[in-house]
Amino acid sequence: MNLLQRYVSRLKTEFSGYNGKKFGKDLLAGVTVAAVALPLALAFGVSSGADAASGLVTALLAGIIMGVFSGASYQISGPTGAMSAILISLVAQHGLNGVFIACLISGVILLICGIFKLGALVSFIPTPVITGFTSGIAIIIAFGQINNLTGLSSEGESTIDKLISYFTLEQSFNMTSFLIGAAVILFMFIYPKKLNGIVPSSLVAIILATAANFIFNFDVAVVGAIPKTLFLDNRLDLSAIDWSQINNLIVPAVSIAALGLIESLLCGASAGRMKNEPLDSDMELVAQGLGNIIIPFFGGVPATAAIARTSVAIKAGGQTRLTSVIHSAVLLLSMFLLGGVMSRIPLAALAGVLIVTAVRMNEFEVIKDIFGRKIKTAMFQFLITMLATVIFDLTIAILIGVLFSVIMFVLKVSEMTVNISDIHTENMQNASETTLAKYRKTKVAYITGPLYFGTANKLSQKLREVVTDDEKYVIFSVRGVPIADLSGVNAFSELCDELAAQGKTIYFSCVNPAVGEMFRRCGLEEKIGSENFFWSTDKVLSKMAE
Repeated sequence: MNLLQRYVSRLKTEFSGYNGKKFGKDLLAGVTVAAVALPLALAFGVSSGADAASGLVTALLAGIIMGVFSGASYQISGPTGAMSAILISLVAQHGLNGVFIACLISGVILLICGIFKLGALVSFIPTPVITGFTSGIAIIIAFGQINNLTGLSSEGESTIDKLISYFTLEQSFNMTSFLIGAAVILFMFIYPKKLNGIVPSSLVAIILATAANFIFNFDVAVVGAIPKTLFLDNRLDLSAIDWSQINNLIVPAVSIAALGLIESLLCGASAGRMKNEPLDSDMELVAQGLGNIIIPFFGGVPATAAIARTSVAIKAGGQTRLTSVIHSAVLLLSMFLLGGVMSRIPLAALAGVLIVTAVRMNEFEVIKDIFGRKIKTAMFQFLITMLATVIFDLTIAILIGVLFSVIMFVLKVSEMTVNISDIHTENMQNASETTLAKYRKTKVAYITGPLYFGTANKLSQKLREVVTDDEKYVIFSVRGVPIADLSGVNAFSELCDELAAQGKTIYFSCVNPAVGEMFRRCGLEEKIGSENFFWSTDKVLSKMAE
């Protein structure tokens, strides 16, 4: 079944028996999600290097486009903290027009990934790498709020450069901004969890901070004018694109696409377990691609599915993808009806919201489990990916984390164990003395692990340490050898030549078909003699007793 057929089939199932009662649940869930999404959209718009209006337009359009074409009924998309972490440096280097172009290219990449069914790629990323990636993004988001929280300014493209610039630039600390942000952070942490399910703490904190600003007219930076249009003045214009700069935007676009793929599919996997509804990952990538292709033409920034908004939608009783559309409709009404109020929101208040969001992004239970079990590989995967995320590009961080995981996995599975044993003759009363004499001059080498050049050398060294001139027979039991390559078999063949030159007879037992085929193709079976290959070590001993 192709993507379109699967999508139509899913819609029929989703809206089967749809009625007023279900619409009422979608309406309530949509309003609830909008209450959560509104402050986050404004905050992420500002933190991305664009403005609050850009974040609002992004959330609004993503809710409609990505929500309608989503691979599940529950996905809610919009601007996210992880995406804003990428966009900060992109805006610094290429301006907002560079962000729009990179967003368009990333949308095309995601669309292609969905069409060619590449959604399963995310399952190959180890959990500690994803957790480290998330924690690294949280650090970037938190440090990225220092300017709005303190009134200071920074320079540089990377987080490290910006931190250093605080000590080199002459500037003044805005205590009022800091107190507003600190008050928002404290309020959100002490806000009762029971109330958070009814009215989100972020929305209440923003309302209180804005009300205080109306009353006291603080000398702090604010959001600024919210335009009452979906077509922002600063948006993608194909006629204004500098095509010579496209090459410089490919890597950022790949970073945006990679993050969109990872975040959307992980969100879908987590939310799918909550609602007991599987995600069509390929259709989800198509939806994310379409959204990110269209959004920059309105002046929005890249979007992706967001677990915070999606989980709220499910917990609020959302039934269908109309929840996402309704949440966008509420955001649209807010833009037209509350634009004047939102323009007075202190940026320090949004910074406080984002700092709390960054703290809560960390998967502390998973981190505790990784370090609590003291599994060194997992600990290093987490730490290396987290540090690489902060220091380097986010895509590079994922690649470093995955590459480290692959190397550790290869080293782990490439380990070979060789146990050399004698034939125990104590209970062989029925064996002849001649046979027993043969057995006493026999060593059995039990080999476990892949056979390649490095492990063949290890096997050779182990045999030299144990096998002496007294032994006349060597049995290689290779049941535990799953694979063998040309280099490994050739090195093994040289070992057999060395043993044969010492006058020893060689037998093989328990050879699996794949390894046996490699032995045949490399000439080892012919060299040893097919009559010296047996299904089990017992068969070898029976042969020796003849």
